[in-house]
Amino acid sequence: MSSKVPPIVLNNGVEMPQLGFGVWQVPDDEAERAVATALEAGYRSIDTAAIYGNEEGTGRAVAASGIPREEVFVTTKLWNSDQGYDSALRAFDTSLGKLGLEYVDLYLIHWPTPARGKFVDTYKALEKLHAEGRVRAIGVSNFLPEHLEHLIAEASVIPAVNQIELHPHLQQHAAREYHAEQGIATEAWSPLGQGKGLLEVPAIVAIGQKHNRTPAQVVLRWHLQLGNIVIPKSVTPSRIRENIEVFDFSLDTEDLAAISALNEDRRLGPDPATFDVA
Repeated sequence: MSSKVPPIVLNNGVEMPQLGFGVWQVPDDEAERAVATALEAGYRSIDTAAIYGNEEGTGRAVAASGIPREEVFVTTKLWNSDQGYDSALRAFDTSLGKLGLEYVDLYLIHWPTPARGKFVDTYKALEKLHAEGRVRAIGVSNFLPEHLEHLIAEASVIPAVNQIELHPHLQQHAAREYHAEQGIATEAWSPLGQGKGLLEVPAIVAIGQKHNRTPAQVVLRWHLQLGNIVIPKSVTPSRIRENIEVFDFSLDTEDLAAISALNEDRRLGPDPATFDVA
């Protein structure tokens, strides 16, 4: 099946599908099945990470799909314990081997872990990988604007993407504004708020009823209309298919205002300023 997902053009000209498929917390054997289902449903962007432990299953699904490699956008991420120039290069080789690929489309530093003081050296390793053509685009994940400022002052390549927790209860206005100023694409992880009550919020349920859509489809459509890249996760085939059926309707001004009013600046995940798990 061909993809209906429009691309976002990153700051180096590389095109990335605006909606992709995430495999966080999916065991390796399940990831292979889930990614295969997603690719069949029309997804062409897959987001994994070293710490997820499912790069091998993800890679097997991509290889078995029959889809030309250049049509599948694969993201993986470097874990905290591998920060540092040399260790980052070794970690990339390990990830590439597990994925069974010759290159990765997007490689991200998973967390800034500012207490370690290594993210600049780590990013310089990513710049080397990018220069060698082993990575088509490089970026970061969970970086706050102050981390990005520090990084950009030392870097020769502006990050293409910052992948951050973002959903209607944590709308990240300041971060999104900073990213836009710097030409960095905003990518939302936990775009559906991990389902913790967000999909039962009356305003979202009502908008879904108005458009004959599920609450999850409403939230994903909200992200897309904001310009976010979004990577919903599911292992349920029907939900995987449902989450990509969001390109044939639009939210109106009233809908967008109702969702905007839900912001609580409330994180479900760790605080990037202090998170430092090895």
